[in-house]
Amino acid sequence: MMDTITKEVRSRNMAAIKGKNTKPELFVRRLLYSNGYRYRLHRNNLPGKPDILLKKHNTVIFVHGCFWHQHPGCKYASKPKSNIKFWRKKLGLNVKRDGENIRKLKEIGYNVLIIWECETDNKNKDELMNKITRVLHG
Repeated sequence: MMDTITKEVRSRNMAAIKGKNTKPELFVRRLLYSNGYRYRLHRNNLPGKPDILLKKHNTVIFVHGCFWHQHPGCKYASKPKSNIKFWRKKLGLNVKRDGENIRKLKEIGYNVLIIWECETDNKNKDELMNKITRVLHG
C-alpha cells in the first residue's frame, strides 16, 4: 500500500514527534507527584536516559510509545505499510537498544519499570498506580 501523503510531509510529521515531555510521560509524572513521589527527569548519566528516576527507590521508569518501542500484542504497535524495510530495521533497533539499556541498568542495581503509552489514561489510573507501587515497594 502506498503512503497517502508526500515524502516531505511524512518527514515533517515524523520529525515533529517529541521524545521528552510527551502526554503519556506527563500523565505518569502527575500521577507520581499526586501520590507523594518525587523524582528526577531524563538523567543522561544513566543508560538509555530514563524518563523518570526515583532515586529514593532505586528505580527508573521509561514511558514508551507503543509504536516506537513495539509494545507486544498492542493495537498501537502496528507495522507501517510503506517503506517496510526501513521501518523494520528502525523499530527493531529501538527494541534491541531498549533491551541493552534495561540490562545495563539492572547490572548497576536499578529496578526498571516500563510504562506503555496505552496504559496512560484516566480509566487505568488506579491499575497503573498499583503497578508502580508494586515495583517501588517490592
